[in-house]
Amino acid sequence: MTVNRNALLAFAADALLVLVFVLIGRASHDENPVLGALVTYWPFLVALVVGWLGTRAWRAPRAVVKTGVPVWIVTVVGGILLRLASDQGVQLSFVIVTSVVLGIFLVGWRGAAALVTRSRRSRAAR
Repeated sequence: MTVNRNALLAFAADALLVLVFVLIGRASHDENPVLGALVTYWPFLVALVVGWLGTRAWRAPRAVVKTGVPVWIVTVVGGILLRLASDQGVQLSFVIVTSVVLGIFLVGWRGAAALVTRSRRSRAAR
């Protein structure tokens, strides 16, 4: 398996966006910000890796439907299940917010990249 630079950057973007989601959520809690963030981050990072491996995301890292949607779903479901397995709290509101925010982040950047690429190709064809 050879992983190209674009795939590495896409994975780094996904991992960073999951971390941003965690940091935004943790900002509203009065616990240790570093330890609390790591406790919240690891289930979603592990699920993200599983999503990448399961979808072979490195083959089409910027694909919205083929990669973004399944990686998002696996990251949310896997992250929630790992939180439950590790006795971390899971409220319905957390599941909803997690689903929406990670959907916007993990699918959204791919959609934005597709629009930019399409726009550049359209301008170059003129």
